[in-house]
Amino acid sequence: MDLNNLKLNSNLIKAIKEMGYTEFTEIQNKCIPAILEGKDIFGQSKTGSGKTAAFGLPILQKIKPGEGLQVLILTPTRELCVQVTQVLNNFGKYSKIKAVSIYGGVGIEPQIRDIKKADIVIGTPGRIQDHLGRKTISFQNIKYLVLDEADRMFDIGFINVVERIIAHTPKEKQTLLFSATLSESVNHILKKHLKNPIIIKSSEYVEPEKLKQIYYSLEYYEKFSLLVHLLKKETFGIALVFCATRREVDLLTRNLRKQGIKVMGIHGGLTQNRRQQALNQLKSENIRVLVATDVAARGLDIPNITHVYNYDVPKTSDEYIHRIGRTARAGEMGEAITLLIEKDYSNFDNVLSNRRIQIKKEEVPKFKKVYFERNMERRRPFQRVSFPGKKYGQREEKRYHYRR
Repeated sequence: MDLNNLKLNSNLIKAIKEMGYTEFTEIQNKCIPAILEGKDIFGQSKTGSGKTAAFGLPILQKIKPGEGLQVLILTPTRELCVQVTQVLNNFGKYSKIKAVSIYGGVGIEPQIRDIKKADIVIGTPGRIQDHLGRKTISFQNIKYLVLDEADRMFDIGFINVVERIIAHTPKEKQTLLFSATLSESVNHILKKHLKNPIIIKSSEYVEPEKLKQIYYSLEYYEKFSLLVHLLKKETFGIALVFCATRREVDLLTRNLRKQGIKVMGIHGGLTQNRRQQALNQLKSENIRVLVATDVAARGLDIPNITHVYNYDVPKTSDEYIHRIGRTARAGEMGEAITLLIEKDYSNFDNVLSNRRIQIKKEEVPKFKKVYFERNMERRRPFQRVSFPGKKYGQREEKRYHYRR
């Protein structure tokens, strides 16, 4: 669709051109006209398909700056919250529209000040609920509600919180629901809160012929050594490595760093500053490997990923599809490599239960064995510990010992 045919105002068109948009994606072409017409939307598409612009541009076109909070956008993670805020502020910079991020893990007072000046709030459900409890936010004038990455939001347990938040919004509003999958919880929200919605499904953003999917069958003690070999010898761009737990992310990141690989880890247990630092360094190419859990990586738009490594095999085919969708985008080649050990066989069977997924077994290449140190917990600094005197009735004397 031609940019001029979308009937967007000159301020938006100027910002769009500055951001380098030359053509719209399928989800954008389908969503933007329908949202401009005031329709409720259920958009089913994968990360990277351009959902933020699909709902952001028509919303920015329709709201009026300086008239208070008019838009609420809920996201499952802090990173996606920040990312959506940045995109909307870039699109709206000539329209004088203010979008702010509201998420946990940081001080609440600056957010209270920001909300008073905001036209759009992008927030995580937990922190939005905190503000409702404190009465520091009001949704009485909300005209647009967006639930972004709804399936992930509900997977991590936010459906009841989202229901309570929706109850604080006006009945007369436009609701836009975006999800990669149509889970039972997503379907419940769809039927309960959307009015005669238009269902929009985009085709796979990943081009299958551009994506090479392989797996290596290994012993558990070979997995780390092979990953190091592949990252050093076979990975020519940015790599995203998925782990199952926060602890595994930390351990793998530290061990990779010891092997001279420029890497950072990201998971929900890190502070927002640490998580944002990792993303900024990846985007500026100061690092070339990001190790992450599924929750932390969900919804992040990281360009130029050439390789996705499943260090731990995901539990479902949907999660596998979501992971590999990070690479082979927009005509570029990509590889998805799964490192399969015995404990992952059950999960791997679940992935392969989707017959559309074709993963080819590869012969394990020769690689140098390197040591994976599991006992890498940060040591505590020296502490002074006092003990009372030994003899009963003796006046207490303090003797100091040092321990780690």
